[in-house]
Amino acid sequence: MTKRVPLNLLELVGISEGQAVREAIEAAMENAELIDQLGFKRLWFAEHHNTRSLASAATAQLIGMAADRTENIRVGSGGIMLPNHSPLQVAENFGTIAQMHPDRVDLGLGRAPGTDSRTSQLITRSNSDAQNFANSIYDMIGWFSDDGMGKSVPVTSTVGTGTHIPIWVLGSSVNGASIAGQLGLPYSIATHFTPDDYKEKIDIYRSAFSTDSPTAQIDAPYVMAGINVIVAPTDEEAEKLWTTSQQMIADMQTGRQRPLQPPMDPDELGTAEERAMMDGMFSIKAVGSPETVKKQLEAFAEDTGADELIIVTYTHDPEKRKQSMELLADLWFED
Repeated sequence: MTKRVPLNLLELVGISEGQAVREAIEAAMENAELIDQLGFKRLWFAEHHNTRSLASAATAQLIGMAADRTENIRVGSGGIMLPNHSPLQVAENFGTIAQMHPDRVDLGLGRAPGTDSRTSQLITRSNSDAQNFANSIYDMIGWFSDDGMGKSVPVTSTVGTGTHIPIWVLGSSVNGASIAGQLGLPYSIATHFTPDDYKEKIDIYRSAFSTDSPTAQIDAPYVMAGINVIVAPTDEEAEKLWTTSQQMIADMQTGRQRPLQPPMDPDELGTAEERAMMDGMFSIKAVGSPETVKKQLEAFAEDTGADELIIVTYTHDPEKRKQSMELLADLWFED
């Protein structure tokens, strides 16, 4: 049997049709409490802007809220899009959370803006080149160290001092994989929405991995891979729930802005060719009954050699999402 690697959740705080934003945030917090009890290892919040279907814009605030409402699960970012932020303020935000919830906070960092080009012009603070990214990480490691001083400038974050928050690099490209390896940091690959050539990217990360970098925090390559998951009592029900994600993909491809849509009969969701096009971006998935999803997850874990998996689950009905989490825990965390 394939080794059962740790299972994590990437939270994007989906907003369903007919649901207020505050209700979507509360549903995400209730789900955080549930997966904390079920035995998930990490709960990461993404950063997205100018998206009507997602409420994960103020990432650090959501992480702090989830940390307050959970006890054991690690909380963090998947990720903070570093070009949008001052590195010192990131260290201060995450350091503050870690002071109140020690040894439970992760900091996942990405180089993309997490939005469209027009919106990025409103929020981008720095360029996303590899050297600037590495320098910022080097400073943050200093701000999280015991002396709490930045590496490039003698400035302290104060609240980050002594927290030793582990840093991850997020990536969806070959360049991102190489940068993660060169920095000597764990790598979270975005296979859940960029499935192309994922084996090549993981191989590049592992071959580029170096402990010689001043940013290195681990002794060997460590990979987390993303996968879309929906578990329901039957394959048919899961496939119907999956149509919410398919409609979301179609909206992304056409530029249409609307909340998460109710599920529908899969046969009514366009032609077979149109459905295949919708699933192109989210082709890395485990959707079905517990037996079906168990096989798909095990195959993906073995295929990638990932040390951990991080799942993404969209449903229109928050209760169906909770059901999926419970069924997933039953099949994956069994003795």
